[in-house]
Amino acid sequence: MQSHVMLPQQEAPLSNSLPQAGERTNVKGNLRLLGLYAELMTHAADLPNDELFAQMIASQTAGAGALPSGLGLNQMEFSALLARHFPGIELRTRCAEIIADPRALERDDMLALLVEHRADKDMSELWMAQIVTAACMASDHLWQDLGLWSRDYLSRLMMQNFPSLAAKNVHDMKWKKFLYKQLCEREGINACRAPSCEYCVDYLKCFGPED
Repeated sequence: MQSHVMLPQQEAPLSNSLPQAGERTNVKGNLRLLGLYAELMTHAADLPNDELFAQMIASQTAGAGALPSGLGLNQMEFSALLARHFPGIELRTRCAEIIADPRALERDDMLALLVEHRADKDMSELWMAQIVTAACMASDHLWQDLGLWSRDYLSRLMMQNFPSLAAKNVHDMKWKKFLYKQLCEREGINACRAPSCEYCVDYLKCFGPED
């Protein structure tokens, strides 16, 4: 038996305007978000990333986070994700169409970085790489832009899906800062002039709390 859940429809045509900073995900008291999350989890297939995907989808539906519709996946990919991770549930949404992307090279580089470091244990890692890449284009903390419920879930996402990359974050740098630092290092770019992070005036921008 299928469960039918309506997601907000977007008007066509859909532009590729950059996501804005997502509002802080407020789980406590958000009955709409918690209800959809619970509905998704009753259909969960007991696969890696079920809970993380459920948080993202529920948060997006409740208006939290900064991911485009369909978590940044195309219609076929999003439908495949639902069928695999939440069989029997039907979410009606129209995925955003990526057109005239001014940050296409940046997206490609970020996606390549994540895919290169995937755990190679489950196909959902490829979807997760695309979703994290989409969230990196927004301007809030990465866990908030993804619609996750805390930074701890993002750390779990990284360690579960991209373990060799996550292992490099030995000083617990903010994840979005860390990912872009990896891209810069791949290109041989070192924009930071501080001799030591501990004495840098911008220390909190890279290593401060993300609550």
